[in-house]
Amino acid sequence: MSIARFGGILSAVALAAACLPAAAQEAPVRIGYAIARTGPWAAGAQLTQEPNYIMWADQVNAAGGLNVKGRKRKVELVGFDDRSEAETVVRTYEKLMGSDKVDLILPPWGTGANFAVMPLIQKYGYPMIAPTATGRRLLGMKNPYFFAILQQPDRMMEALAEFLKARRVETAAVIHVDELFGLEQYTGLEAAFKEKGIRIIEKKTYPLGVKDLKPVLNDIKAKNPDAFIALSYPPDTFLVTAQAREIAFNPKAFYAAVGTAFPIYRDKLGPAVEGVMGLGTLNPKSSPAAKAYFDAHVAKHNKEPDRWASAHAWAALQVLEQAVAKVGLDRKALRDAIATGEFDTVIGKVRFKDGENVTTPGVVSQWQGREFEVVWPPDKATAPALFPKPAWR
Repeated sequence: MSIARFGGILSAVALAAACLPAAAQEAPVRIGYAIARTGPWAAGAQLTQEPNYIMWADQVNAAGGLNVKGRKRKVELVGFDDRSEAETVVRTYEKLMGSDKVDLILPPWGTGANFAVMPLIQKYGYPMIAPTATGRRLLGMKNPYFFAILQQPDRMMEALAEFLKARRVETAAVIHVDELFGLEQYTGLEAAFKEKGIRIIEKKTYPLGVKDLKPVLNDIKAKNPDAFIALSYPPDTFLVTAQAREIAFNPKAFYAAVGTAFPIYRDKLGPAVEGVMGLGTLNPKSSPAAKAYFDAHVAKHNKEPDRWASAHAWAALQVLEQAVAKVGLDRKALRDAIATGEFDTVIGKVRFKDGENVTTPGVVSQWQGREFEVVWPPDKATAPALFPKPAWR
């Protein structure tokens, strides 16, 4: 081949490369995470987080890639099953950040898993915006790379206390899972109820993986509290609801925690969920942005997101995307942008102070028909509350 011919080929290749979009010329942005696909955390993780990660990556890539300071680069998700094991969470993130050196990370599911990975994100300097981690203990670690976008326990329990006080509830019984989430939630609830003058006449703890709560419920039923609160994880939420119905324990207010906002909770328990309250944020009625998000999730995954942490998971991705567009992938600059910026998200404006989302209020939601309606605070409500709770169906 002549030199002229070889040079012509090189020129053609160079011209073709110059005509390619920037995203095609650059390596993808590799985003790593560990998430529960198996084990007891999987029910929550596979509803509230990983489907959002997948949908977000697909949407970003369909639009040409992630905007990295004005240049589009495709996104590549590097996800692993953490098997609902804290040890696997730690080992996986150590590998992703330490040896694989991914560009960004996304958080695992649940308070305990986020707690386990906290030292690593500070060690390697990766910002992490957590949509399913609650607790002052986490924020008290003062990790500059950790951001909690989910409402914290005191905010959620203050909202519940305000709602119940407005309805002249005087007594309550509480059970909680003996795990960091349950302990943190109970601390917030106890302080909020004391401030509002609501007496806790019974308090019980139970272990993760409990199979029978009927003896506890029978004991509480005999004390006849105005309100019952279960600070529960998804399997316990299903269990406590079904068993309360079995023994006809039907207080004026019945509130359960993680899992109550899941569409599968409504679908599995059917009419029995009418009037049950729980942790929430929004539903498709809350705003046009919320409606668009719900519709996109159903179109992508053929299932609805939940009405609490799913929206926060999407909002966390929106925050990350906006921060990367502003400062790129330098992790220190990214951390600073998240810490000091204000972001437009599906849950409204988000701004962090000392790692906490301080703009999203505590919310009480309640199943009415097929929708988890926001019933408190009044300015966020999508329907008036059913109070007292209707009889079990």
